[in-house]
Amino acid sequence: MTCYLGIDVGTSGTKTLLMDPDGKVLATANSEYDFETPRPGWTQQDPELWWRATVQSVRAVLKKAQVDGKQVDGIGLSGQMHGLVITDGAGTPLRPCLLWNDQRTAAQAVEIEGTCGGKKGLIRLVGNAAMTSFTLTKLLWVRDNEPRIYTRIKHLLLPKDYVRLRLTGEYVGEVSDMSGTLMLDQRKRTWSRKILTLFSIDKDILPPVVESHEVTGTVRKEVAAKLGLAEGTPVVGGGGDQPAGAVGNGVVRDGLTSATMGTSGVVYAHSKKYVVDPSSRVNTFCSSVDGEYCMFGCILSAGGSFQWFRNVLGGAEVAAARRKKIDPYELLTAEAAAAPPGCEGVFFLPYLTGERTPHADPVAKGGWIGLHAGTDRNTLIRAVMEGATFAMNDAVSILRDERKLPIKEIRLSGGGARSEFWRQLQADIYGTTCTTINAEEGPAYGVALLAAVGTGRFKTIGEACKRAISITRRIRPKARMKRLYAKHYAQYRRLYPALKPEFAEIAKL
Repeated sequence: MTCYLGIDVGTSGTKTLLMDPDGKVLATANSEYDFETPRPGWTQQDPELWWRATVQSVRAVLKKAQVDGKQVDGIGLSGQMHGLVITDGAGTPLRPCLLWNDQRTAAQAVEIEGTCGGKKGLIRLVGNAAMTSFTLTKLLWVRDNEPRIYTRIKHLLLPKDYVRLRLTGEYVGEVSDMSGTLMLDQRKRTWSRKILTLFSIDKDILPPVVESHEVTGTVRKEVAAKLGLAEGTPVVGGGGDQPAGAVGNGVVRDGLTSATMGTSGVVYAHSKKYVVDPSSRVNTFCSSVDGEYCMFGCILSAGGSFQWFRNVLGGAEVAAARRKKIDPYELLTAEAAAAPPGCEGVFFLPYLTGERTPHADPVAKGGWIGLHAGTDRNTLIRAVMEGATFAMNDAVSILRDERKLPIKEIRLSGGGARSEFWRQLQADIYGTTCTTINAEEGPAYGVALLAAVGTGRFKTIGEACKRAISITRRIRPKARMKRLYAKHYAQYRRLYPALKPEFAEIAKL
């Protein structure tokens, strides 16, 4: 039986998935690792951890599925975006990878926008404003702080592309992941000559970029036995975790959007055309579909706000759930459902770790507002769930109402898709039909599908998704609740601007 592997190089572990020719998941395996925090706000990781985890998880998934590695016809790679991997001429990393959530590069982000004629000038060049997460800020930090290392750089890669190098010996990137470097001209889908000139970057250190389904190399003889695979197995371009996850959700054509309510929340919309947000509240990247694009917003503490409540204030539910052998979120959600919709004017701002979309404010703070003598615990819980969903709706509103993307269906995933109550709450607040699908494996599944396309199993990514992915339920907004939440959301949107000056003052205390 022919099979396909999807490998997702994450921040806390690598997940490998094995898929049959019809898109059925045969098995998954995870291998975890940690990252370093040498100073507050700094996060970095040894690339060797990714390779060890890749070897372990590939061998484990083949064993779990009882499949001979020679049956694997193609491999797709996904991974955490933006991380800076720099190597010497032999492909040996010169330092630990600066991760996407490393915050040491604020000065370099300011420099980039200043050099490019401000935020608008940079957006004209590469589609996005400068944030500390993007790769160029990290490259310039090395230039400024580790000049001896900077002069030795021969190759720049992203995390999944380092694993590609170990698999194939090839230095190759692909357009969706490289969109997050601030160095790619997305309209031309190639490196921006202007950016390279402005920052004196040697183009030779940058890899060629390909489309996500294109074959980039084959598994080398010296590593095939180590992984339990056949020498010569093709490896396709793959995608950054967000564009790859969109393929795994079937969000590969206009009108489709996904809302992933994990610890952070991501609202992702596919766009056939290149569209940017002039304020860069949402990001524009090349999608994993050849010649097409995506826009998405990231909410830093979406499901994380609910997790915070469970950890800090949900001790009773955790203890009760342990006795009943159920998930404590089931008890918390049932209590939230007992509170009135709209929480009688109680709002929760989910800015527990600052906010990215739409405010780009690292000092924004979370909290309840509108408490009164009649406020009970159930209302506090429901307000947290409503507040997280309002924050997700900020991204939906920008994409649909301001950027005019045709959002006809929102596919739900993550923890917010597992609860019937939260699924309906999302449909009512977004005011749009929401769906769930038969696939829940995200980026690893998406790149397995890309491997199947790149090696000829499917003609197009659209065909692969149509064949493999199906809708399991539809959740339509209830007219009365849609009207109620539209009114409450309008009030929610007024709270951040009113409190923004106070957040800055609080941060000084």
